[in-house]
Amino acid sequence: MTQTKPNTIEVAQQAFKHLSHGLATGDWNQLVDMLTDDFTFWFPVGPFHGLNVGKDRVREFFQYVSESFSEGITITSVERITSNETTVVFEFRDEGKLRGEPYKNRIAISLDIRGDKICAYREYFGSDGKSN
Repeated sequence: MTQTKPNTIEVAQQAFKHLSHGLATGDWNQLVDMLTDDFTFWFPVGPFHGLNVGKDRVREFFQYVSESFSEGITITSVERITSNETTVVFEFRDEGKLRGEPYKNRIAISLDIRGDKICAYREYFGSDGKSN
């Protein structure tokens, strides 16, 4: 019996679903379960700026996100999904309240897939405060 290799886009879409859930609720467990033990993530600003390594560090990051967006963040639209054999990029819009102030943003995240797990995450964003 042959075992089929997990489809990169399907794994990434499941992770994105868990990311969306975490952003909205602060419950990150399903997403953390999808991460490899050697998981790395890159974030563009703040206390997590640059390369971060490991599940403990990403749990700290998710706690920081949940505290910063205590009312949750809603992904309002997915603009584009681009993929190859190992990487999937999601471009999307989200909104919520950042430390009580209105927040809207355009985000691009890149997920690297290994088997049925996420081994790396990179995030890029920019907000002009007016993006629709």
